[in-house]
Amino acid sequence: MSGFDKRREGYESKFAHDQDLKFKATARRNKLIGLWAAEKMGLTGTAADDYAKEVVKADFEEAGEEDVFRKIRRDFDAKKLAISDHQIRREMEDLMTTAVEQIQGTK
Repeated sequence: MSGFDKRREGYESKFAHDQDLKFKATARRNKLIGLWAAEKMGLTGTAADDYAKEVVKADFEEAGEEDVFRKIRRDFDAKKLAISDHQIRREMEDLMTTAVEQIQGTK
């Protein structure tokens, strides 16, 4: 195997690893944001866990995170909770950082 082939294989391996990390971190973030939203809506225990699962499933509607944001926004609006779009998006960002740290074992 030439040096070029080894380098290419290394890049492909890193890309696959990074994509796997991204998928796991996104799923973890979605669960965490679902639990956060459930708490804001007064859900606890099994109801909170079930809601978090709904949020994780919502992410499969389309590429990106807008489907997750819309679900939470809709549910907050239905409960008449005064939580801004900015607050939801900021929490999503913060929890993505937390999710990556958890996946990488640094937290």
